[in-house]
Amino acid sequence: MDPKYIRNFSIIAHIDHGKTTLSDRLLACTNTVSDREMEDQLLDSMDLERERGITIKAHPVTMMYTAKDGHEYELNLIDTPGHVDFSYEVSRSLSACEGALLIVDAAQGVEAQTVANVHLANRQGLEVIPVINKIDLPHADVPNAIKQIEDVLTIPGDHAIPCSAKEGIGIEDILEAVVELVPPPKPTANGKLQALGYDSVYDPYKGVIIHVRVFDGELRPGIRVRLHHSQKTIEVKEVGSFNPKPYARDCLGPGETGYFTANIRSPRDVKMGDTITDTTDPAPVLPGFKEVQPMVFSGIYPINSVDFESLKGSLAKLQLNDPAFVYQPESSVALGFGFRCGFLGLLHLEIIQERLRREFDMDIIATYPSVIYQIVLTDGTKVEVDNPAHMPDPSIINWIEEPIVRYFIICPNENIGDMMNLIGDKRGLLEHTETLDTTRVMLEGTLPLNEILIDFHDRIKSITRGYGSMDYEPAGYLQADMVKLDMMVNGEGVDAFSSIVHRDKATARGRSLAAKLKEVIPRQQYKVAIQGAIGGNIIARETIGAMRKDVTAKCYGGDISRKRKLLDKQKKGKKRMKAIGSVNIPQDAFIKVLKA
Repeated sequence: MDPKYIRNFSIIAHIDHGKTTLSDRLLACTNTVSDREMEDQLLDSMDLERERGITIKAHPVTMMYTAKDGHEYELNLIDTPGHVDFSYEVSRSLSACEGALLIVDAAQGVEAQTVANVHLANRQGLEVIPVINKIDLPHADVPNAIKQIEDVLTIPGDHAIPCSAKEGIGIEDILEAVVELVPPPKPTANGKLQALGYDSVYDPYKGVIIHVRVFDGELRPGIRVRLHHSQKTIEVKEVGSFNPKPYARDCLGPGETGYFTANIRSPRDVKMGDTITDTTDPAPVLPGFKEVQPMVFSGIYPINSVDFESLKGSLAKLQLNDPAFVYQPESSVALGFGFRCGFLGLLHLEIIQERLRREFDMDIIATYPSVIYQIVLTDGTKVEVDNPAHMPDPSIINWIEEPIVRYFIICPNENIGDMMNLIGDKRGLLEHTETLDTTRVMLEGTLPLNEILIDFHDRIKSITRGYGSMDYEPAGYLQADMVKLDMMVNGEGVDAFSSIVHRDKATARGRSLAAKLKEVIPRQQYKVAIQGAIGGNIIARETIGAMRKDVTAKCYGGDISRKRKLLDKQKKGKKRMKAIGSVNIPQDAFIKVLKA
């Protein structure tokens, strides 16, 4: 198709503002999907996405639309996730587009992730079209939403299109705005083949399927192309687009998006953001997109050690589909062989674990999440530690630096005091407050990444009764009084339960872990001590009582000295047993504690 009749655009918004519902309506309005095949959340193909009502993966789809000017246009849409943990998906999708529909909920207004996504779109130089969704709700406030778009996002409010994706109001206006305002793709390489691989999936029959945006030239079956990163030459077997199921096409021309297959069997041969060019006349390399660094680390181990190789293959296929996820092999005395995995956030970690269980049928256990600490040693060298087991000896540590994030929290005015208390509890600093409208305020400052890993989002939601939202970005490292908390059972350290915590919070964490371990470790013939220790100092202790056997049962009456003699004999036996005995912690005890 002539590039001037092609429009590539993405849908961006805060989580739960109606992106997927709007994409469903666009598919129905352009007759891309018949009424018989239409269903809610059509582009959310994963069970997990449907269950949780969130988008995890970006989903491409090609629609044909006849505009009011009489021409037929090819509209290539990519529906993107809204949660902060999946912002990398958004940035990859935007690199394949010229425009973006920015959805703002008419009832909730501009949220934290809305601001972050607009910054991403502006960085890519995209045309942003604001859309005010859910105008059918009884408490919708369209004038206020337009005012926030102008004040907070500095986008002219007169371009904003009011709509209701649920009721189908304003859908034609959105399609016309896309045709009119989103610029057509411009060829970039003088007719040479130049395409960007922005996503990929693994198919057991076709191998690696690469999702591409063609910037110039033609991608057609039978030609030989080169993947710039691996310098691998491959022959294209099939090209096509999505509607939203994949369908084959004769070729993909300048400005079009779709996929191609080429018998690529190894996921390692494909890198996201790679440039695909002709082998004989290569085009310039495209800028691609910025590599993201994982923020949260956790160990993933197979519950059954014979599944190690299966887990390795499953992680490789998942990484192909989600380049923000990284892993490397590691081993633990308690858990055997497994992998140290890096994630963008806690939801990302949860989703990866769930996908391993569902899509690859893996039984796995994950260790307590941690972040990367930078440790400066007494000789001046700096080492990075993401696993408490690799922490150097305290005697050679000069100081420890922990990662800091810059946060943006939007909350109702009446919750400012509670939010400030929460930020203080988490060792954070509040640097700036900005009033968004008569009811809401935006707080900005810094927080240690370690403190927001577990329950921070939940606490924000409960304090603000669901109206608060948060976004964050890395902000470097700061010196902090961090210590390694070791958990010991019967005097032996258990590396699976060790963690790096702030000294002020170490005692509380040690006590809670010791109490949990006391519940799950089975009783022995002798007393077992569970201790939390920082270096040589014991800061928490619980004792599991010994199993009692009534050795005096055979004494009927008689002198008390007979009973004493039997009890002393038992005491000596238990002392000897304790000296040579070791406590085997069952696998399900690890699972229970790490889940808690």
